[in-house]
Amino acid sequence: MEIDPFIFRLSIFILSIFVGYYVVWSVTPSLHTPLMSVTNAISSVIIVGAIIAALSGSSANNIFEVSNIFGFLAIILAAVNIFGGFLVTQRMLQMYKKKKK
Repeated sequence: MEIDPFIFRLSIFILSIFVGYYVVWSVTPSLHTPLMSVTNAISSVIIVGAIIAALSGSSANNIFEVSNIFGFLAIILAAVNIFGGFLVTQRMLQMYKKKKK
């Protein structure tokens, strides 16, 4: 008896959701800032890949190809993720600074 590949991949996806949820919510607050920095670094790698995808199908005749559109959307979403990550990181760093009296 063979397992359907869709069911196999779906079960892995659902398990990864549960594992990710418990891993993220069990992180202590002092580790959130370094984790945000790592997330920003990963998003910057995603932007490089998105730029390559956006420019991969470029031609003078047809600029609105699927890879161009998805690449452009990936650039926008990763940029928003990086900007939001920097804002959250700055806010958390402000929490750890001593307040002036």
